[in-house]
Amino acid sequence: MTTITIDEALKSAKALHLTPLEAQMLMLHALGRSSHERVWLLTHGHESLSAPTMLLFESLAQRRIDHEPMSYLIGQKEFYGLSLKVDSRVLDPRADTETLVDWALEVLQDKTRTMKSQNLQVLDLGTGSGAIALAIKANARLSTVWALDNSKEALEVAQMNALSLGLEIHCFVSHWFKSWEEADHSGLLEEKTPRSPLPQHFDLIVSNPPYIAPNDHHLNNLVHEPLNALMAQEEGLSDLRTIAHEARRHLSAGAWLIMEHGHDQSQEVRQLLLQVGYENVQSRCDLAGIERCTGAQWPKMK
Repeated sequence: MTTITIDEALKSAKALHLTPLEAQMLMLHALGRSSHERVWLLTHGHESLSAPTMLLFESLAQRRIDHEPMSYLIGQKEFYGLSLKVDSRVLDPRADTETLVDWALEVLQDKTRTMKSQNLQVLDLGTGSGAIALAIKANARLSTVWALDNSKEALEVAQMNALSLGLEIHCFVSHWFKSWEEADHSGLLEEKTPRSPLPQHFDLIVSNPPYIAPNDHHLNNLVHEPLNALMAQEEGLSDLRTIAHEARRHLSAGAWLIMEHGHDQSQEVRQLLLQVGYENVQSRCDLAGIERCTGAQWPKMK
């Protein structure tokens, strides 16, 4: 029986147009080794692969060629210094979204200083894997963080990540604020429903909602991710518009709403927030210099 070495398998993956990093990550996963052991591959490249391992590696490589996210293939993704478990129930967390987390933590730090309180209420709308909520909780430990999503399956992933990381977030099933405003405690995923009322006002609301228009060609390469977490009507603005309107009822005076959006939507989102009545409207750029997030404050006095 012909055998193939690790180095030979990695070279074959390069011929299939996988990047060296992708090939190495998939190889480590096929071998049952940690994704941090790339140095091990360099020193063991001469070793032969078993037939089952080679078949698994080839299968993973083909799925990657078909645009399946790396996080789904290896079952995890690094986000804001956290190792998250990720699968097809949730979106693949993007590095661009760390821009939103940076901004959110700045807001919380400023509010902690001005309000002289660290027990702030934070809501993450459309949390998915919990990436944003958990990154905020990890860096603002005394804040109470709520993670809301319309998908119970997605929230199960978020809750699994919270348990794995030892971080407490409160997961709630609702289509934006619908079930929340009905004060329906059955939306909570925790085993014990709290006796206290659900908080109706927050010091910070963040969201990475669906914002890709139905006719956007980028959807062609995102077929493995949940469509309802990607696509929005009205040229991708429908959910952003809904959140901007509904969040007003749940923001404390002077609280912030920060939303991620598409690369060409910042001006429209700023105009939307101004029309709805928000103040201090501004946008932030991601590492590529693209305006990726737009936020604003609800007025302190109306």
